[in-house]
Amino acid sequence: MQHKVTVSGLILDPDSNTPIMILKSEENDQVIPIWIGLLEATAIATSLKSIHFDRPMTHDLFLNFVELTGLSVTSVEVCDIQDSTFYARINFSSSEASFSLDARPSDAIAIALRADAPIFVDEMVFLKSNKIDEPVHTADDSEEGRKWAEYLKNLSSDDFGKYKV
Repeated sequence: MQHKVTVSGLILDPDSNTPIMILKSEENDQVIPIWIGLLEATAIATSLKSIHFDRPMTHDLFLNFVELTGLSVTSVEVCDIQDSTFYARINFSSSEASFSLDARPSDAIAIALRADAPIFVDEMVFLKSNKIDEPVHTADDSEEGRKWAEYLKNLSSDDFGKYKV
């Protein structure tokens, strides 16, 4: 079963200063933290904040190429987690065919946000995930950022897992 999710925020791991992307189910309060790279976090943040640059960034360039070839991004799926590594697929379609490509979740989601495509997480990924047990500091000083930092701070180690970066 697939759960539709949104990117509910980006925070920093206090130990490694590594960005963490928080995906939240639209159906319930389930969340999944995924540790991502700084460049991918920047690509996601600029899309979430509707920031546009004079020249296309890598994800913009990829999406431009996809559209030029007559394809569209139909959805993104975070489809598996193995040994603390998340896996994703980008689903494409055209008038002639549909196919998927393997991708890192951060890249897939950066593209989905730009293409306004839905993001899904497989039920199994939610079941395999655990919650983080370390204090979190948010890079977002807004009310929403503080709310998520407090929420994540109160999660128990039985709920999330500490994924190595």
